[in-house]
Amino acid sequence: MIRLAVALLSVIVVFCTSASAQERVTVGTMRQIANGALFLAHAQGYFKAEGLDVDMIAYASDSDVAEAVAANAADLGLAAFTPAAFNYVGRGYMKAIAAQAREKRDYEGNVLVASSVAFASGLRTFDALASRTVAIDKLGSPFHYQVAQIARVKRFTPTSITAKPLGNFDAIARAVGTAQVDAALLPPQYARELLTANQARFVGWYSELDDHQLGALFASTKAIASKRAVIEKFVKAYQRGVADYSALLRLDRGKRVSTAKTRDIATIIARYVYPGKQLGTSAATVESNAYYMDPQGKLDPVEVVRQVEWYKAQGFVDASVDPKSVVDTSFLK
Repeated sequence: MIRLAVALLSVIVVFCTSASAQERVTVGTMRQIANGALFLAHAQGYFKAEGLDVDMIAYASDSDVAEAVAANAADLGLAAFTPAAFNYVGRGYMKAIAAQAREKRDYEGNVLVASSVAFASGLRTFDALASRTVAIDKLGSPFHYQVAQIARVKRFTPTSITAKPLGNFDAIARAVGTAQVDAALLPPQYARELLTANQARFVGWYSELDDHQLGALFASTKAIASKRAVIEKFVKAYQRGVADYSALLRLDRGKRVSTAKTRDIATIIARYVYPGKQLGTSAATVESNAYYMDPQGKLDPVEVVRQVEWYKAQGFVDASVDPKSVVDTSFLK
């Protein structure tokens, strides 16, 4: 059962269930392909099988999801790692208990694209990003973090890159297409549209360089303390959704394989992510733009620590936050 909420996006989907004998759990999320495992677990009845009545609320941003969990407006939240999330964990309001999407070698994810002008002038590799202007959505975002990690991996000074925040991916795409910036890191869907229109040139997948745990399933510390058994049931059902989602990531000689099963799974996710849109087109978008997920929903604590340390060094996260306190691995069996 999904309810409306003030200042939030409209509901993801509405369905009826007999909840008289079920325990209610509220989950904050966004309509994104990266949250597909949650939607699959919901649609396939995995939560109901665990005796749970899951109430999903759609929020406008990842930071809003983190705030809802921290404020106990939601028991759980599925969202990207952001400074807000790390700060709330540091203050003892919530924990990351399972994985959302991540960057992993051999799997497509965020894309570095160059403007045609910059490409012609030599920006054809990650190394050539030094001394260039790169568009990002906002300072302190996962995309800002990835730009800095490119510099770390390629061993040039991060400050040699000028990160230009433009607010949203549509604005970034326009800036690259009109050569107002040299390059941009973009989600695959936006990058693919630019490349197909011949308005940008491909430089590389971020996953070629480095792993990056993009997000997590968060639980409020209040919910963990007061109804741990319920949260454990939720995670168990969520892992079944993760297993279904993993079918989208089947590879054949490095290329994704589309089958009747992957199309069915993509169609289910598309109903949540693109409500009211043409299902065939939406499902194809899901299939071609699904990020990697650990098949058991496990987080990468080491990479999460690296993220927190970077955010702290940039002043986005409180210095008092203990990087090792972010992840609680006790919920994954």
